[in-house]
Amino acid sequence: MGQIVVLNQNMINMIAAGEVIERPGSVVKELIENSIDAGASEIEVRIEDGGKKLVSVSDNGCGMDSADLDLAFCPHATSKLKTSEDLLNISTMGFRGEALASIGAVGRVSIVSKTAESIEANIIEVDCGQKSGVRPCSGGVGTTIEIRDIFYKLPGRRKFLRTANTETSHISEQFIRTALANTSIAMTLSNNGREIYALDAGMSVKQRIAAMFTSQMVQGLIEVQSAESAMQISGYICTPENVRANSKYQYIFLNGRFIRDKFIAHAVKEAYRGMIDHSKYPAVFLFLKMPPQNFDVNVHPTKVEVRFDNSNFVHSQILSVVREKILRCDASGSISDGLTETNFSRQAQSGSGGGSSKFFERSGGQSGSQSRFDFSTAKKDSDFRASQSRQDFYLPSESEDEPRIDFMQIHNSYLLVETDDGFMMIDQHALHERIIYEQLRKKLAGEGSCLESQKLLIPETFEATDAQMKLLADNEALLGRLGIEAQSFGPGVVAVGAFPTLLKKASPADFVLDMLDMLADVSGKVSAERLLGDVMDMAACKAAIKAGQKLSDSEIRQLLSDKEATESAARCPHGRPTTIRLTKAQLEKQFGRT
Repeated sequence: MGQIVVLNQNMINMIAAGEVIERPGSVVKELIENSIDAGASEIEVRIEDGGKKLVSVSDNGCGMDSADLDLAFCPHATSKLKTSEDLLNISTMGFRGEALASIGAVGRVSIVSKTAESIEANIIEVDCGQKSGVRPCSGGVGTTIEIRDIFYKLPGRRKFLRTANTETSHISEQFIRTALANTSIAMTLSNNGREIYALDAGMSVKQRIAAMFTSQMVQGLIEVQSAESAMQISGYICTPENVRANSKYQYIFLNGRFIRDKFIAHAVKEAYRGMIDHSKYPAVFLFLKMPPQNFDVNVHPTKVEVRFDNSNFVHSQILSVVREKILRCDASGSISDGLTETNFSRQAQSGSGGGSSKFFERSGGQSGSQSRFDFSTAKKDSDFRASQSRQDFYLPSESEDEPRIDFMQIHNSYLLVETDDGFMMIDQHALHERIIYEQLRKKLAGEGSCLESQKLLIPETFEATDAQMKLLADNEALLGRLGIEAQSFGPGVVAVGAFPTLLKKASPADFVLDMLDMLADVSGKVSAERLLGDVMDMAACKAAIKAGQKLSDSEIRQLLSDKEATESAARCPHGRPTTIRLTKAQLEKQFGRT
């Protein structure tokens, strides 16, 4: 006798449920999507015990008559597809016809539904695949679905459910995703009789963000808009000082459907490159619109993943739109009003107003004595004068023959610069790091571009392991773009024969060694462009002036001049602030002059 058997329909539904219904939050997602497709303008979600005891979704949509209600729990039954051509133009939230059949296979379910044309509602009940007949009952126009005791006949599945609080958070997340994309629908969510969210129809996206998250998050958002022939982009992105510790607050929607896509996530991350710390994530709420035939949502049972016909186009458009907006926003830190003399330093150090984690962050600079950096356009320091009592201050010149010096250096690390309405405090290492990074980025923009290099009079050598030798060989193209010539100079020895002129203040041997350490950590795990970006980060840090390095007046002037000509000069490539501003009015308030 053969070993192959045909599974009965209930077993098939239970297996499908394993793909579609992972937890109570999955049930909420599927039912809310059905309500949206039914044209509902009001949706109410009620849960008990994190959805394990009860999930109830009520809407005022078009409803179902008795015939449709009888078919609703049949596998692959749907009103949203008629022919195979419809798969290429999907405009509804649900379409597979698996949701209700899967839900009915794992719990006690009842549906009460009524159409506007019917004189009475109808009800049907299903208990883990066992379906009752349809019978009339009382009820308003629309549909109410209740699911009780999910997985009660599947203890193996039920034991993997988390605590009520955890399951409630998953349900809340599904609710939030739907509410952000459907602001025209009034939506409520309650747990154990307590209201969690109550959202009116017609709220703006910002109003819903404030209602479901915080008003502070809304204040840190800026609007983005873009329209190309194949895609429209709208929504909000956070400023660099309002980034988060994880990607939880990244919401991407495609034609009203929440999606996750690695290309889009990468585009967002790259757009903030050099403006935020690598370990941080921007909060974004982006809404994409594309013709349905340009993507496929029939990739995964939960319909969260999609496949684009041209993913490179999507990536480049999002990267361009977000990057352009971030570059145009003023990210300079400013200290908020209302600070007293005693809490001025404390609030500033905790990032008050400026959004930085440290008021005077050294951004990786090393303290101690260093050789002065030089600028190609900087003049010889002929008017440098240091105070005999305070060697780390640069004093304004009082001579009529000498130009007025409206800045000073503090602790050989920070610059105080007078402005028209107050003054700026600048981290010299962080600012110079940003300047060099932008110079590197511009010179390496475009395929085939490379840095200008200079042959070393005497090649610098260092010892290397076999693994490091292999890394050198594997990354020959990267080294070439950077203008670095490094090759074997005998067993276990590498010689650096040429080095980029832009990084001439860095030690060639030390730089290549550090780069090899970095390549050992990331090689093979990231794209070539991402790898180049990481190297540029490291190069800018190593070539920049250091904290603790005394500068001449002419050097400071050149640094400030370069600041004005540099994009995103308010932050170093790691995302830390280079500049904090204080207005004259704020200063006067600290001294009680207002």
